[in-house]
Amino acid sequence: MREIRYGADFDVEEVTQTICGVMSKWSIHFLDIIGPNWIVYNHDMDVKCAFIFEVDFYDLQTRIKLEDLKLNVIHHIESLKDDTIYRDNLISEVFFTD
Repeated sequence: MREIRYGADFDVEEVTQTICGVMSKWSIHFLDIIGPNWIVYNHDMDVKCAFIFEVDFYDLQTRIKLEDLKLNVIHHIESLKDDTIYRDNLISEVFFTD
């Protein structure tokens, strides 16, 4: 499994290209967006890649960047016209820590 970590200074376009590149592979089936952890699974539900965003969810600009990234990636997944799917749970009270 490959793990890629990003800080709050991540570039939306660069990360979009990276994630979309992974999602375009024939063996990839599912992207599970769980707050700061974006986990990519193959058809056997084995984790192939994890994108970890080490960011402050209280920061509005960071949340906007994550939403932009999410929309870019979802648009790409939907354009694939195959059985690749996603689950979106980007923003939840669980990810707001004191």
